[in-house]
This record gives sequence, C-alpha cells and structure tokens, in this order.
Amino acid sequence: MSHKTRAILTGHTRGLGAALAELLLAQGVDVLAISRQRNDELAARHPGKLQEIELDLADLHKLTEWLSGDALPRFVAGAERVLLINNAGMLAPVGSLATQEAATVVRAVSLNVAAPMTLAAAVVQASEQAADTRIVHISSGAARSAYPGWSVYCATKAALDHHARAVALDGHRALRIASVAPGVVDTDMQAEIRGTDPERFPMRERFEALKRDGQLSTPEASARKVIDHLLSDAFGDTPTVDVRDLK
Repeated sequence: MSHKTRAILTGHTRGLGAALAELLLAQGVDVLAISRQRNDELAARHPGKLQEIELDLADLHKLTEWLSGDALPRFVAGAERVLLINNAGMLAPVGSLATQEAATVVRAVSLNVAAPMTLAAAVVQASEQAADTRIVHISSGAARSAYPGWSVYCATKAALDHHARAVALDGHRALRIASVAPGVVDTDMQAEIRGTDPERFPMRERFEALKRDGQLSTPEASARKVIDHLLSDAFGDTPTVDVRDLK
C-alpha cells in the first residue's frame, strides 16, 4: 500500500478497534488514533507509525476544541488517500425508558453519533487535496433490527447508517462512505451484553448461546473483513454493508 495513505481511527485500545489499528499499521499505514487511553503495546510494535490522541470523544467540547487546532490537517497533509474509521461506541444505557438515566443517554448519543459525524466533516475538510477519502462508520445489526432494551443503541447506530446514505447522495468527487456492520464480534461489549440483567435485556439468552456455541467472530477476523472492504474498489457502492454478506 502507498506510504501516502493515512488513517484516523477511534477507539483503538481494545477489541475490534485494536485489531483494525494492527492491520492498518502492519500494511504500512500511518495511523492517528483517538481514544480515552493509549495502547502502549501497539505503539511499541509500530514505532513512529502510530500517533495517539488521548481524548474522550463523548466530551464534544473537548472534541471541537481539538478540531479547532491544526493536528488533523498536519496529519493528512500530503496524503493521497485518507481513511476515517469511526469505531468508538458504547452500548449503555440498556433497559426501557423508565430505567434510562439522562446523563447516560446524552453520553451515548454524543459518542455514537455526534462524534462520528463531526469527525467525518472535519476529515473531509482537512483532506481536500487528497485524491481518495474514505469514511467507514462501524455500525451494527442493531441499526437495522430493533431489540428490546436497546432503544438508544439501536437509534444511534441507525443514525450512522442514514448519515452514510445521505452523504453518499452529496456526490463529493473524492469521497466514498459506508456504514459497515462487523458481525457479532467477541469483544468486551459482548461480555457486557451477557452480564446484563435479563429484565433490562430480555434477549440476553440469544447472545449467551452465540458465545457458548462458538458463533462469535474474533476481532481479528472481523477487522480483516472491514479493512478488505474499505480498501476495495467496491467500497462506497452501497452505503450500508454487513461484512457477513461480503464474498
């Protein structure tokens, strides 16, 4: 891959995000990673290729403050291809409306929706000289199917899907975008699901069975499918994609 490819990735410290970062770095892509914490092991394996920004993406004031600086334009300057992978997200609050705390709802919408949309606009504006800009929102089957107890998570992921559909209609000459569901991945979020009170999430048994029966994809396998699609000629042809449907 060209050394002129640069990638911005959110939530790179564990699970799917860590696997996505590892794959990109292994292919020689410089990565600007944004998360609340650093990934010291990843940085040690790829010296000089990984730049880390410690930032709580749910804090929209801090995000807009960081974007008002020149870190992002400096990172993408001279790149022929710029990639943005909006991976960071949260499941909570889980439960009916009667159990949802206002602060948690606001945090979820900020992290799952406002931050990805804000970064998408900022990356496109910073990458005006790039010949090829690609944005992938990490979505979920919950964007397309409603689950009891997951009203906020379902709605936020559906927002990313519809954002991709609408942006694709804008016809930006150098931009491709897609909202990509990575399948059911064996991550901390899945462990959180299996630990949820069944009264808050009546479908917990289904996810316990997926783990028990070995039906969960590894982060590495899902990351490979996401990256292969992101770098393919077909990326952006369809604004919403599930990796399980890809050949």
